[in-house]
Amino acid sequence: MPNVTSDIKQVAVIGAGVMGASIAAHIANSGTPVLLLDIVPDGAKNRNAVAEGAVAKMLKTDPAPFMSKRVAKLITCGNIDDDLDKIAKCDWIIEAVIERLDIKQDLYRKIDAVRAKGSVISSNTSTIPLATLIDGMDKTFAQDFIITHFFNPPRYMRLLELVGSDATRDGVIDMVADFADRKLGKTCVTCHDEPGFIANRLGVYWIQAAMVEAMDRKLTVEEADSVIGRPFGIPKTGVFGLMDLVGLDLMPHVQSSMAGALDKSDPFHAIYRESELVSTLIADGYTGRKGKGGFYRLNRDGGGKVKESVDLQTGKFSTSEKARVSSVRAAGKDPRKMMEATDKGGQYGRAVMGKTLAYAAFIAEVAANSIVDVDDAMKLGYAWKTGPFELIDAIGVDVLISMLEEDGVDVPPLLKKAAGKSFYKVEDGQLFYLGFDGEYTAVTRPDGVILLEDIKRKSEPVAGNRAASLWDIGDGVACLEFHTKMNALDADVLGAIKTSIRTVKKQFKAMVIYNEGSNFSAGANLGLALFAANIAAWPEIENLVETGQETYKALKYSPFPVVGAPSGLALGGGCEVLLHCDAVQAHGETYIGLVEPGVGLIPAWGGCKEMIRRWTENPKFVKGPMAPSAKAFEIISVATVAKSAMEAKENLFFRESDGITMNRNRLLADAKQRALSMVEDYEAPEEFTYRLPGESARVAFEMAVDGFHRLGKATDYDRVVAGELAKVLSGGDTDVTEELSEDDMLEMEREGFMRLVRNEGTMARVEHMLLTGKPLRN
Repeated sequence: MPNVTSDIKQVAVIGAGVMGASIAAHIANSGTPVLLLDIVPDGAKNRNAVAEGAVAKMLKTDPAPFMSKRVAKLITCGNIDDDLDKIAKCDWIIEAVIERLDIKQDLYRKIDAVRAKGSVISSNTSTIPLATLIDGMDKTFAQDFIITHFFNPPRYMRLLELVGSDATRDGVIDMVADFADRKLGKTCVTCHDEPGFIANRLGVYWIQAAMVEAMDRKLTVEEADSVIGRPFGIPKTGVFGLMDLVGLDLMPHVQSSMAGALDKSDPFHAIYRESELVSTLIADGYTGRKGKGGFYRLNRDGGGKVKESVDLQTGKFSTSEKARVSSVRAAGKDPRKMMEATDKGGQYGRAVMGKTLAYAAFIAEVAANSIVDVDDAMKLGYAWKTGPFELIDAIGVDVLISMLEEDGVDVPPLLKKAAGKSFYKVEDGQLFYLGFDGEYTAVTRPDGVILLEDIKRKSEPVAGNRAASLWDIGDGVACLEFHTKMNALDADVLGAIKTSIRTVKKQFKAMVIYNEGSNFSAGANLGLALFAANIAAWPEIENLVETGQETYKALKYSPFPVVGAPSGLALGGGCEVLLHCDAVQAHGETYIGLVEPGVGLIPAWGGCKEMIRRWTENPKFVKGPMAPSAKAFEIISVATVAKSAMEAKENLFFRESDGITMNRNRLLADAKQRALSMVEDYEAPEEFTYRLPGESARVAFEMAVDGFHRLGKATDYDRVVAGELAKVLSGGDTDVTEELSEDDMLEMEREGFMRLVRNEGTMARVEHMLLTGKPLRN
């Protein structure tokens, strides 16, 4: 867990509903003890049933609120009637009860009577203004009170909106922000006490505009989602898919609440109207993915799974058909092209995003401290890849103004202020943003944050090629960055690793392997492998396998420390890169595994040998040659993926000594510091000698797979792949009296891989994965 000093040592969460319980879970993820309280149910024998039930449910939830089931023990469950006095030991008390002012204020008075002096109280509300919440409350309470608006699910959504008041004492916001940043991994955005704050104020407007325009223009939901998607850097769920994900039943409440709270002059009122279709869908149980479906559903009649979508005009469901909007294909990732298109897709995109971007400029000065905060809020709260003001720059400020004028949309003063300019600019490698005063201000990072994007603006790579680059990040540390699609690994990446090893040896003290893509690496480039197999280029495939083995071994035994710094997916060959690093500093949301069996292969860039070594050297694990091989087989044969950095330690993909960084923006700085701490007196690791159990283990492994096969849990081809894996992990023809070198292990990995890659069953799995993104169960 992160080693961070904070004034917040213990937290209480009052309200164990979905949101409150999930907030408590994520605080526990940080290693911080949490007190979780809720009401005593009428007639309950177990007075803590609500809180305990919430924790039990979260332990079974997928995606998991907990990064490891072990951290659930950091939550102490209780009830408000019996245990409220325990909050006296808590530094931060979070209220997450029903959105009713009378209930909240009654609770606040009870909290104020027993809390420690100076403890922070916050509400997770998103609908009641802070000024209303503290109205009539004691002055000392108001001084310690703020709003902390988490986004759902709290573990995965990086945005935390913070709201203070004129009464809030100095240091309260900073203390919570520091804890949330370093220990919860949040990007904290300070908002003004305005309805919806920033993200929901703009996000609800955007969703409403998209829904109304789609209905009025008679688009299908597929067409609308394709337009309001890739061209604007918005997730492929688009708008209707997003509403299904969030829950249709929430939208009418949020939209009517927003309409009631906003001044009648606000542009939201011009697009707001209640939807009879949405009301009907909710009444019929179509509340989104948590219900029977929403705008999309799966029809399981006849035993199949047919994706269907609702007709926005008739309300009837029919088979979902992929949208074919020519302007979407033509625009690609260019928002300006999308909005300039004259077909129905272009007209829809222009209507929705034109109004949305104008609204972003309208609310920025009243809801936020800067345009950077608005961009961060939408990128982190709604998963936009590009913030609204970044989008305006991509379209062109003057172009957007012209479009709005042509369409009869009021041009906000902030947008007029930017006419002839842009909202962001770069000078001498420094990024600036346009302030509300019309002057440019440098974008600054919090202390302890290093971003590669900033370094890349100011410098050129030290070495590299089309697939990877080596950057000087200061203090004698180099950073190797992969930049292929999904950061997939190919011959060019391997070549860049080799070049980097030679370069760092001559010019630097240490190296970090890191990138700012969505994923560290999705593994080897399967498309290339499939192409080579289809033309029977077996020597080329074997050469690539051998090159990877040599490269990773050179990385492991290089004469300087190497620290891997992953985030997102680190699969297959991406996992094997990290297994060969001296240390890992991982983002908490790292999903790592040796998944090669899922595509009919076995790890062949040293993954098998490294997993055996780790379990052999683990002082807490069973001694002897059999147990480490069996554990490695158990993990690899079913393509285990650890779904957090904590789980990765439990599977020994990471060592116990490896670090975890909760905030993605702090990962590079933490990895750099880790590398520097290893420089003095650094010695490369010694080569490992293996003593493996041999034939008896291979037979035992295969018998275990046969048992799963008889139960229907393993397929025919699973047995083939597991057989090759068993040969490697058992040591083949060896026995415990013989010693095997790392090169011996690599040779067995390579031979097993090549036997499988020639098999039609493997090629079927590879092709299916490339086409569908899902494993084939052949």
